[in-house]
Amino acid sequence: QYSPENVAGADGALDPTEITFPGCSCLSCAHPVCSCLRHGENYRGLCLAPTEDERGFARPVFECSALCRCGLSCHNRLVQRGLQFRLQVFQTARKGWGLRTLEFIAKGRFVCEYAGEVLGVNEARRRIQAQAPEDSNYIIAVREHLHSGQILETFIDPTYIGNVGRFLNHSCEPNLFMVPVRVDSMVPRLALFAATDISPGEELSYDYSGRFHNTPVTNRVPETSEEGNMPKKPCYCGARTCTSYLPYDSSLFSTP
Repeated sequence: QYSPENVAGADGALDPTEITFPGCSCLSCAHPVCSCLRHGENYRGLCLAPTEDERGFARPVFECSALCRCGLSCHNRLVQRGLQFRLQVFQTARKGWGLRTLEFIAKGRFVCEYAGEVLGVNEARRRIQAQAPEDSNYIIAVREHLHSGQILETFIDPTYIGNVGRFLNHSCEPNLFMVPVRVDSMVPRLALFAATDISPGEELSYDYSGRFHNTPVTNRVPETSEEGNMPKKPCYCGARTCTSYLPYDSSLFSTP
């Protein structure tokens, strides 16, 4: 079932449509006056604003919400506008379905969202453990590390309800990177931005391990075929620095 945005999962742990942010009173939003831009400007034009240094992690991104006084033309409303490019689902040679662009995408532009059911950790663990080794796994676990040491976890499953983001394949040298963007509540929207200029017809991909800004890894070595007695799936991305196997997160396979 197609859904352009996140929906509440079967366990109802989190409702992504609930509006919990107060909104700003600006008619023209600008840093540092606008309360939604307390962490700095999010976008420059239609592109994600670059970080001040390459620290390897994303800074918080809060877009203006439904309760803000500014209109839909506000420059701090980008991800919530949805798709802006023509994308195509296609059959790849070895990776099943994939997603490619039909037009040029400039570096920094928002491309698409990884949307689906927002699950609690128990439901995410139940679904993962119910999968057979040959099943495709679409569940993504996003962990945001705060300065206080707290970790915010978000689990999204587009297996049954989702958008075109579910067809994105992994690459060890991807052309997209993921940034959690918040609009109406603390439930993030997993936005994928172009890490480089992308040509028409090029397949879109991101690193399933969550590397921010696709920072090159010079000491990456091929991984083993098993982790925790679980067979890992081979990677067919074809990149020069390919690790031979898809990234593996064992946390949802274990009992807390």
